[in-house]
Amino acid sequence: MGTHVIEAGFPVNSDAEFEAVRDIASSTQTTTCGLARVVEEDIEAALETGVEMVHIFVSTSDVQIEDSMHATRDEVVQRSIESVERITEAGATCMYSPMDATRTDEEYLIEVIEAVTEAGTDWINIPDTCGVATPGRFRALIEKVMNHTDARIDVHAHDDFGLATANALAGIEVGAEQAQVSVNSIGERAGNAAYEEFVMAVESLYQGDTGIDTTRITELSEVVAEKSGVPTPGNKPVVGDNAFSHESGIHAAGVIENSDTFEPGVMTPEMVGAERRLVMGKHTGTHSVRERLFECGFDPTDEQVRAVTRRVKDFGAEKRRVTVSDLERFAEEAGVERQQEQEEVRV
Repeated sequence: MGTHVIEAGFPVNSDAEFEAVRDIASSTQTTTCGLARVVEEDIEAALETGVEMVHIFVSTSDVQIEDSMHATRDEVVQRSIESVERITEAGATCMYSPMDATRTDEEYLIEVIEAVTEAGTDWINIPDTCGVATPGRFRALIEKVMNHTDARIDVHAHDDFGLATANALAGIEVGAEQAQVSVNSIGERAGNAAYEEFVMAVESLYQGDTGIDTTRITELSEVVAEKSGVPTPGNKPVVGDNAFSHESGIHAAGVIENSDTFEPGVMTPEMVGAERRLVMGKHTGTHSVRERLFECGFDPTDEQVRAVTRRVKDFGAEKRRVTVSDLERFAEEAGVERQQEQEEVRV
């Protein structure tokens, strides 16, 4: 699809994960990245897999330094410098993350960033590890970081308040060159910025060229949902079953006439490999019912369309899903003839 970097896993985590990262690295021309703490064993394991990039991370917020790492600020800086130097000496691309950056004292954050910049890191990733940033605050933080480094900037947002994709876009707006995203938002707690949302926002709202084959986004989402065992909610933007579905009579009538009336226009179902659907329920109107009856091979009169629509609304009001079989049953009970039967009568 043209994805730029695949962060394949955490090699030191287990033999199975080491082998998975190694196999992915040897099976794609896309840049492959391995994750590591600022720990020698982690870094060596990542380098041994053959990845082109090593992404190292270390806590920089005081609460995590003290109560998770049981270390000091000075120790974090020293271990960060040593880790960056080891990766760059090995000839790999280095990405450095000050974990929990959005809850880190800003003066200390800048101290760390300047230290790893001098050590030679290629990338600095700014993670909103606990998902507490807002787009305005995150934008300001990225601008401040960029004033203290010549490394390339990457962003990593979590979705605890539903702001992950918005925060990732805020970072890009002020000069970050890359965002870490995950298909279907899958990630810790409420997840990360969504691959599908971020790519389509850049492509459609910002009119940017990501180089991603967007027509395979729905296919990719379905593969990930199946393999991960994590189902995708129907109302998930871009890839949910309802993303391009219309039930309301006003909406359905509009999209039948012109899809731009109740779809973004700059993002069509075809662009992401999906299909537009007219679904039936208690809000369904005559335009949608007529269209679906025609699709099912019926040739209804106006009165029959109204009769079938009443049945659809009543059925949907009982919180029951109106299927094609239900619609065909309603049509037959209303005496609607099929198109072939109409042709035979005319002959």
